[in-house]
Amino acid sequence: MVHVYNCHPFASQQILQVEQEPRLVCCGGGALFVVATGGCKVEAYNLEVEGCPLICRFATMGTVRSMQHSKIGDYLVTIEEKNSATYLRAYTNWRYQAEEKARVGVRLLGHLLRGASQRGGVQMEIIEIPMSERPVAVACCPVTGDLLVGCEKTLVLFTLRRQNQQNLQNQSQQNPQSPWPNTQQSSSQSQGQTSSSNQNFSFLDFERSVILHLPGMKPKQVALCGGYVAMQAELEVLVLKLDASTEPITLEESSDPHKSADYPEDQADFLLLPRHGELLGDRAKDCDIPVSIEKTGLEDRGQYTLSYVLFRRFTPDYFQGCSVEETQLHSLQLHPLFTSNQSVSLDEPACVFCFFSLPSAGYLYSLKGGVELISAYQYPEKVLEAVLTDHLLHVITKSALQCFTVRCAAVAARIEDPYIDTTMKACPPSALEVCALRMQLFIGLRSVCVFGRHVVLLSTADAETPEETERNTQRRGLELKEHTMLTGIFLAVGIDPATTPALESLLSRPFLSRKWTVSSPRETSTAGHGWNLYVVDTVSPITLYQEMVEYSQRYAETNPQAQSLRHLFSEAHLLLRASLLQPSEQRQSSEGDPAVSLQTDTDRQTERQTAAQTERQELEEALRENCAQLGDCFSRGSQKDCHLALPYYRMSGLSVTKVMARNRPFPSSPHSYGSGFLFYLKHFLLEETEQVLSQEAADEVIDIFSQSEPSQLVSVCASPSMINISPARTVQILQRLEDSTGVLVPLTITMATMMLRLDDLPQYTQLMERHTEMLLVYGFIEEPRLLLHGGGGGQHTPIHPTALTQQLARSQPGLLVAGMVALHENSKVQLEQADHIFKELGCENCLQVDFWEAMLMASSQEAVIQELLFRLASVYIDRLTQTNSDTHTNPPHKRPTRRSLKSADDLINSCTHYGALYPWLTVLSPAHNTSSQHQEALCKLQSLLCGPSLSVGSVAPLLERLSEETLWGFSLHLLCSTRRGQYDSSIEKLLDRCPQAIIAYANHQLQDKNMVLWWQKLLPELCNRTRAAADNNILLAALKETLVVVAMEMSPAEFLELIPDDGTASYFLPHLLTCSQRHLLA
Repeated sequence: MVHVYNCHPFASQQILQVEQEPRLVCCGGGALFVVATGGCKVEAYNLEVEGCPLICRFATMGTVRSMQHSKIGDYLVTIEEKNSATYLRAYTNWRYQAEEKARVGVRLLGHLLRGASQRGGVQMEIIEIPMSERPVAVACCPVTGDLLVGCEKTLVLFTLRRQNQQNLQNQSQQNPQSPWPNTQQSSSQSQGQTSSSNQNFSFLDFERSVILHLPGMKPKQVALCGGYVAMQAELEVLVLKLDASTEPITLEESSDPHKSADYPEDQADFLLLPRHGELLGDRAKDCDIPVSIEKTGLEDRGQYTLSYVLFRRFTPDYFQGCSVEETQLHSLQLHPLFTSNQSVSLDEPACVFCFFSLPSAGYLYSLKGGVELISAYQYPEKVLEAVLTDHLLHVITKSALQCFTVRCAAVAARIEDPYIDTTMKACPPSALEVCALRMQLFIGLRSVCVFGRHVVLLSTADAETPEETERNTQRRGLELKEHTMLTGIFLAVGIDPATTPALESLLSRPFLSRKWTVSSPRETSTAGHGWNLYVVDTVSPITLYQEMVEYSQRYAETNPQAQSLRHLFSEAHLLLRASLLQPSEQRQSSEGDPAVSLQTDTDRQTERQTAAQTERQELEEALRENCAQLGDCFSRGSQKDCHLALPYYRMSGLSVTKVMARNRPFPSSPHSYGSGFLFYLKHFLLEETEQVLSQEAADEVIDIFSQSEPSQLVSVCASPSMINISPARTVQILQRLEDSTGVLVPLTITMATMMLRLDDLPQYTQLMERHTEMLLVYGFIEEPRLLLHGGGGGQHTPIHPTALTQQLARSQPGLLVAGMVALHENSKVQLEQADHIFKELGCENCLQVDFWEAMLMASSQEAVIQELLFRLASVYIDRLTQTNSDTHTNPPHKRPTRRSLKSADDLINSCTHYGALYPWLTVLSPAHNTSSQHQEALCKLQSLLCGPSLSVGSVAPLLERLSEETLWGFSLHLLCSTRRGQYDSSIEKLLDRCPQAIIAYANHQLQDKNMVLWWQKLLPELCNRTRAAADNNILLAALKETLVVVAMEMSPAEFLELIPDDGTASYFLPHLLTCSQRHLLA
């Protein structure tokens, strides 16, 4: 479906005064090239200047049958005929003919006129390009300036080369036969240089690089762009991708390039129609057109690889009365599109599009990033020619010039910006139906070409062109022959077509044979015939956008939700995007190419840059306005597309207050808000934004959701943007919601928050006591913003406690800690963000530690557990340091103002990371010796060291702050030594400091594989120490207990060896007797 809008895309029209009837026209480099009917002279007119004055004219060496201009290199290539022979020539430096320099150099491909150029200065050169086959069509690459020549069965690619005079002289001195370096063409050939600067002037030449053999296809038109090669036959289009590669060529379809594709002679009078087909991407290689590569370049060391990109074949529908001429393809074009973050001169195009057309329909494909049919254009009448640009598709019929919108910008926008099609940004889809703008009527249009905003039209007043006259004569003869043949076939099988109306109607339709002759255009006498050459300027995109906005008012007044209104705004959006996507240098040259200007004016360049910057600002402002209009359309649109209101409103830059003002209900539906507007508003409130609504706006938001989506009121009230909401009014609305839905935990907490804002603490307490602590925690999980604001953007996003959080920290700290733990375990808050909350509450030394202890009980993530263990050990050590007046050397810290939520016994009983205290620790650190806070921190630290999870190595440096002078400090160091397996030194230290704990220590630690330490380490140590202090009852008791254990574990002989030589026999004899009795029983 094609929409039609009465918007006029044309600004002005002028008739170009030429002396003779034009036969061929083409545009490029800010110039219009005209070949008169005689065909042996080219006139160039300046399209950049009002009135299009003549730049120069120069003679050609033959009758021009076809010509193309290349922006890269600023050369003109022609197919010429002379004496029944066809030639291919390129004209370079043609602008110097404007200075009336009659000297013209003629040379063959690959041969430079070094001497002439040095003596006479820069001059126009005609490069003769010899061809082994007759050239049929030519195309120039808009990216590299390379030349593609289509012959009857081959395509020949010529690479554009550039060399300046100085380098050329150096190379000729070194090696006259050396080839030129393969330099990439990065900009148009600079002009206007005088003979004094010839040393820096660039000369152009071509190198025959690749030949593609096409035995199964006869190209009528060709196109070339950035490695893509397109060819068009009468009813077929084939697009290939030619890539340079170091790999050898291996083509499966390599066949005899000279294999004939002619049909057998017995089928010469019949048209064999292949069926209609479309093959995209890798499937295109399945077409029945083999292609083989013949590399001819001397400089390229690499190989070329060929891949099929697109194949499309059409079949004429003869039963609709269409002739063969009316079903031929035309207007093949490969169109590159650069984006604003690219350089036209250095980068490959972001997108490459392929366009071709039938007389009744046109087709636009995107080639890069996956082949896809973007648009199909259905023409209202027979189209003769079409030209694709960034903004519009220009087509001509016999009597009109018409413009269609294009979808190139929609494809390029998604390549340039990865945020397109998200909640951040949007763009109309590339599959959006195209529209036709107002047409401009002419008489006898024949051809069209476009440069920038200039559309050049050639019209003649002939009722019929010479080609059409000859074709009609041929067709009538063929139709008579085919009618007679088919009638004879039916009579031979006994059927008389005259007696059957259906057959008679069938035979009355034209059936043309496969073969026909299209002769070269005959020269027409100018007597009695009129012609005109028009230059039509299109309006600027911003002007056309403004006209579309005015045109949209008729839809907005009658039906604001009409699909046509949305479509029109989408068209305007793509129009603006196409302009903003253009690189700055391309946008500045939209009305001309500064690279080929004859004079360089710094002031003029500055003015152009200023004008371009101003134009971009206008385009960006218009795009924001358009996004607001599209947001309005989708805000009230259907449920299917309502989500698009969010990105368009974001791109518009409107505040939420302005968006609300634009979406107030219409008088016809006073209580109805669009689903798209509600979707936008919910996302705005769900996001953590710094934009805070006023009380009036916040109350309006409450009213909106109370009418449209009451179930969202809790989330709305919890939004940080609603901080200025009227609490008394909101409580009434929430109370009505509770009456209708029943008591809900998040709703109760929200009402309690409103009461807190009203300073009604009794009512707040009553509401919070409705539910158990566990249910309240579930309510916080369902709506985390009841406790905290911010943090939606990730770990480093600022986060702040709410008024409810502050109240819970004072009155219900356990509920707050449980809620924060639940939020962390449900990925609603990060550990660092929770720490920030407690610091803002001023509870970093009490509630924060309680939170870490609770997290240690709840978390199952190993990384989090290790982090929490280290933090808690550090806190416990800090508390021990602060409460120990003897070893306190650090500045005073804030002490906890209350007891911890969990005691050491609670943690030992409920958390596996806290281990039960070793029995010998009670001997070293009795409870009555220190304060309760000190004892609690000591027990928790000892419990962590006794547990299975804490890494001793991580906390050992922290323990160095604690002195071993006190028994509790000594107990911690002894725990670390024991955990590290240093039992020998631990036994010695314990015997030195607290020998009464040695037996408890040995009973607990010296077990299993460490049992040997009883007689290898402990027994010898005790014997030595009792020998030195025989009256030490503690050591004697320990020695006695040790001997009991040793006697139970060893044989009498082994035990006897352990008895010291100077020991008292009466002391050791009972233990030896016990050992012997146990051994006999065993």
